[in-house]
Amino acid sequence: MSEREPVGVGFIGAGMISNTYLEHLGRFPDVRVVAVGDIDTVRAAAQAQKHEVGFSGTPDQVLAHPDVELVVNLTIPAVHAQVSLAAIEAGKHVWSEKPIAVDYASGQELVARAAEKGLRVGIAPDTVLGQGVQSALRAIARGEIGRPIGAWTAMMSLGPDRWHPNPDFFFAPGAGPVFDMGPYYLTTLVNVFGSVARASAAGLTSTPTRTVRAGERIGAEFPVNVPTHVNAILEFEAGGTSSSIFSWESALTRMGVVEITGTEGTLAIPDPNMFEGPLRILRAPTASHPEPEWEDLPTEGVVGGRGLGIVDMVRGIRSGQPHRATGEIGLHVLETMIAIDTSVASGESVAVTSRIERPEPIPAEWTPYEL
Repeated sequence: MSEREPVGVGFIGAGMISNTYLEHLGRFPDVRVVAVGDIDTVRAAAQAQKHEVGFSGTPDQVLAHPDVELVVNLTIPAVHAQVSLAAIEAGKHVWSEKPIAVDYASGQELVARAAEKGLRVGIAPDTVLGQGVQSALRAIARGEIGRPIGAWTAMMSLGPDRWHPNPDFFFAPGAGPVFDMGPYYLTTLVNVFGSVARASAAGLTSTPTRTVRAGERIGAEFPVNVPTHVNAILEFEAGGTSSSIFSWESALTRMGVVEITGTEGTLAIPDPNMFEGPLRILRAPTASHPEPEWEDLPTEGVVGGRGLGIVDMVRGIRSGQPHRATGEIGLHVLETMIAIDTSVASGESVAVTSRIERPEPIPAEWTPYEL
C-alpha cells in the first residue's frame, strides 16, 4: 500500500463513545471507515446509517471484511482483550479503548501475539496527543520548569451513575475510578516521567450497591465491585514521585487536575481527558521576582478529537515509523493500575516490572487534517 492510501477501519462496538470517534474519523484523510459491528446489529445499523458508513453487521462480519485493515475496539472493558486478540488473529491492526485488558496476562498475550504477526496495537487515551497535554510536554522538554521531580493529580466527583443510563459496567472489575479515569492521568504521567517502578495506595468502597439516576432505568440498583475512592503514590524508575486521588465519592468536583513540580517551577497541565485547555506556570522565586505569580503559557498544535491516536497509528503503519499510543504503554498503565488495586487490597507497596520508551512530544506543526 502507498503512504497516501487511506487505511480501512472497522468498528466493533456501537455504543455512546462510537459517535465521537465516527464524527472525527470522518474528517481525517488517512482513514476510511468501512464497517460498523456490534452484537446488537440494529444498533450497529443505526450508527452506520447515521455516519454514512456503507456496511454494518456482527463483530465477526467486521473481522472478515476484506477492506478492514484496522479494528477500533469500543466494547466494554471486560472483553477488550478478547475482541482485540480476535482482531489480531484475523490479521487486523487494532486500536482499543482503555484499558487494554482487565488482567495483565491477557494484555501481555495481546501485545506479544501482535508482535509475532507484525501487527500494531494502539490504546486509548489519545487525549494526551491533543494540543493541551502536548504543549505541556513540549514546555517540559525545553526546560521551562527544570527537571520534573513530582506531580499531583486529582479526579473527584460523585460518579457516572449520576448521568449514564447504564452505569453498571463502570463499577465492575476492570473499571472503577482508577481503571476508567486513571489511564488519562497515568498516561500523562508516564509521558512526563517514563516508567513507573512502584505503587502504593489506600482506598475504599463506601457502599455495596448504587442506584441508576438517569435514563429509563432510574431507581434500579446494581452492585459495586471496585474501590470507589483511592489515593495512590507512584515512584518512577528515572526519579520523581506522584500523588493522585481517584474518587467517585466526592461532592466537591475536581476534574483534570495535573500539576508537575520541577526544580525551577510548577506547571499546571490541561485536563488530560480533554484535547485542549489552559497551560499555566509558576516559576521559582528569583532575586528580581521574589513573589512570582501564575503565568499563562501558549498552547500550540492541533486540538483534534477522538481518533488522533488512530491517525498517528495509521501513519506509522503506512510509513513504518513508530506510533505514540502503543500497546506497550497501554500494558504498562494497566500493570500500574493493577498495582494500585493490589496495594489497596494488601496495604503494601507493589512493584511495577514492565518498562516503556517515553514518546517524543508531537511537533507543533503536526496535523491530522492533511496528508
